[in-house]
This record gives sequence, C-alpha cells and structure tokens, in this order.
Amino acid sequence: MWTLKKERQLNEQTLSMRLERVVAHVPAGARLADIGSDHGYLPVALMRRGAIAAAVAGEVALTPFRSAERTVRANGLDPRITVRLANGLAAIEPGDGITAISICGMGGETIRDILDSGKAHLRGQERLILQPNGGEQPLRQWLMENGYRILCEEVLRENRFDYEIIVAERAGPVMYTAEELYFGPLQMQARSPAFLVKWQRMLRHKQQTLTHFARARQAVPEEKVRDVARQARWITELLA
Repeated sequence: MWTLKKERQLNEQTLSMRLERVVAHVPAGARLADIGSDHGYLPVALMRRGAIAAAVAGEVALTPFRSAERTVRANGLDPRITVRLANGLAAIEPGDGITAISICGMGGETIRDILDSGKAHLRGQERLILQPNGGEQPLRQWLMENGYRILCEEVLRENRFDYEIIVAERAGPVMYTAEELYFGPLQMQARSPAFLVKWQRMLRHKQQTLTHFARARQAVPEEKVRDVARQARWITELLA
C-alpha cells in the first residue's frame, strides 16, 4: 500500500505529459513563480532536477496550500521553495527576483484575469508559461494588448483532452489578426498533427452546433449563430 509520502514523491518525479511540456519551457536557472501550484509538484520536480534556482508556489485555497507545503517539506526543499497563501500574482514579492511565471490548468479567461489583476506584480522581464484549459483566444488577446509576444505554442492531447501551452515575453507593441488570436499565430504556421486533429474535432463540433441551432424550437440570437458560423468558416479554411 502506498504511503502519502511515497505517492507524493512518485508524482514529483513522473509529472503528467502536460506538465512535462510546461517544464520544457522554463529557462534553466530560473526563479519561478508557479501560480495555482496545487500540490506543488511542478516547482518541486524542477528543483529536484536542478533546473531552477528558487521558486514560489502560490495558492489561493487553504487545502492545496497545505498540500504544497507538505510536498515541499517531504522533499526537504523548504529553504528553496516558498509556499504562499495568496490570490494570484500577489504571491510574488519584490525580493523574489522572479524570472518566470507558470500558470497551468485553469480556463484561459481565469489566467487572463489573474494576469490583469496582478499587473502591479509584473516587472515585464518575466517569461510567462501558460497552460489554459480552453479560452485561449481571450488570453492571447490580453497578451497582445499588454505588449507580450508569443514565442512558442503547442497543442498536446492527454486523457482525451486537448491542451495548449502558450509561452510569451514582453516585447513592446505586437499585432495579431483575429484568426491568429483564435488559432494561435505560431500554430497556424507550424500546423502540427496534434493541432490539425484538434481543429478537425472542433469543426465537427461547430457543425453540430449549427445543426442544433437550425432545429431549435426557440430562435437562437442571430449574433450567436453568426459567431459560430464564422468560426466554422475559419476552421474550414485552415484545414483546406
């Protein structure tokens, strides 16, 4: 029977595929703030591998905060990973010298709101490594409006879900088209197999939605129908 300590150590050593891809984008020797750190697996795994210099694990809820504290303590990393109970980027203090921020496993709108409400804690020198569960478009919109250039993007599929990772750094004014904000500017160019399969699935979903609208007993707002039809057209053109 697994003890909790053994189970925690297993999870720090064998991160999910999604978190392994996040790890790949954290610069060597970074001072990382992992916001919404949950069990603290990500900063602990990076520290155990000697990949980062220091970390802050931020949690807004008490239960995951205590869980992260236990994970850090069980691995003897208390001096190098600070666990803080704080809302979003308020977990970051000026003396931390943070050079990279990871925010994973939340909706894109939630990540956008965390970045927006925590702007005072951003120096503009940090690399942002973001892994939204959907809602990528409004997140990219925020990055563009706040002068962040997207350096890298990828799609991966794990446990029947499509996940996206977006890496960005402040670079001054940047402009993306509506389609680039929707699909991801770099993903549109790279057209990876995982990206194309995701959008084939999404096209089927949009077409089903339009069929459902057409059969609905109550009239669907015209704007909503137009919006879904436009998305379906963009996807069809992308896959053509």
